[in-house]
Amino acid sequence: MPSSPFCPCGRADAKGRPLAYDVCCGRYLDHFDVIPAPDAESLMRSRYSAFVRENAPYLLATWHASQRPQTLDFDAGTRWLGLEVRSHTLQDPTHAQVEFVARLRDAGGRASRLHEKSRFVRESDSAGVPRWYYLDAAG
Repeated sequence: MPSSPFCPCGRADAKGRPLAYDVCCGRYLDHFDVIPAPDAESLMRSRYSAFVRENAPYLLATWHASQRPQTLDFDAGTRWLGLEVRSHTLQDPTHAQVEFVARLRDAGGRASRLHEKSRFVRESDSAGVPRWYYLDAAG
């Protein structure tokens, strides 16, 4: 688990100061049952933070049921280095797309970038609470 008090997603306040984990993605990861991410970008950022923190339960819970894997394994030694959100497009009230680039280094030390346009859908959960879910990579 990272030792930095700053959120791994890199979100900053209006003055450009990095936000603390507990007021950024932490509120969604640590309280998923009561605090849903308000938009697709926030969900995507929280999922990035969940990958950094290896929080499989959160990742699985925020994956749309139609695409969700049964289990999720993390690559040992992967180090997430940063996130850049390139765009967030609300296509209609229940569909959105987020384009991002995540930088990482694998266990062998090789750096790479994951560039993805992710699709998200907003649906009510079993309690009737509207939530955003990761659907898949577009295209």
